[in-house]
Amino acid sequence: MVLLGTLVNAACIIIGTLLGKIFHRIPERIKETVMFGIGLAVIVLGLQMGFKSKEFLIVILSLVFGGVLGEWWDLDAKLNSAGDWLEGKIGGKASNEQSISQGFVTATLIFLIGAMSIIGALDSGIRGDHDVLFTKAVIDGFTALVLATTLGIGVIFSAIPVLLYQGLIAIFANQINEVVPKELMDSFIMEMTSAGGIMIFAIGLNLIGLTKIRVANLLPGILITAVLVTILYFIPAAN
Repeated sequence: MVLLGTLVNAACIIIGTLLGKIFHRIPERIKETVMFGIGLAVIVLGLQMGFKSKEFLIVILSLVFGGVLGEWWDLDAKLNSAGDWLEGKIGGKASNEQSISQGFVTATLIFLIGAMSIIGALDSGIRGDHDVLFTKAVIDGFTALVLATTLGIGVIFSAIPVLLYQGLIAIFANQINEVVPKELMDSFIMEMTSAGGIMIFAIGLNLIGLTKIRVANLLPGILITAVLVTILYFIPAAN
């Protein structure tokens, strides 16, 4: 079943969030310390990913031009609007909880940015091998549990974009594999991981309250990365 890994991933996010909500009634001081702990861990993860690049100029250009496109399209506002819409449908939030919008946006960015989503979905679609997505599912489940204790029920809705994103890649994996050369795909994943790592680093800074970076507006940088890597791949061939 092509979508098995993706379905398990989404299910683990839902289960993790529900378990996290069970433990959400903890003292505010503990919540604050936990949030700082999550933020620091996310920062370290972002740094590890950020150092994967072999052509860091690609990463810089991707973030610059991606940021311009993101601000132009105002993706951050659109994502937050989706979260606000969900919040309105559910009936708002309690005064002592984080907004559904914040939980949805933060969790979505953490769960979608990274190589495991693409590699795992391709493995599921091409070889029927779901091991990478099963591993990601466990990681995402525990992450959702911890995030839900501080960011609330909004985290659960991040399962929807995970389903759509990874599911579409898995469904069209064979076509992608036939069209994109392996060397080009490997190069893209490496540079995308680095650019994504910097975005995750920014999420960590936001979580601990040091910055208010509109990380969603940097997401087009992934598309710019694909374009730049493709250009550099075919330039030697043209010469």
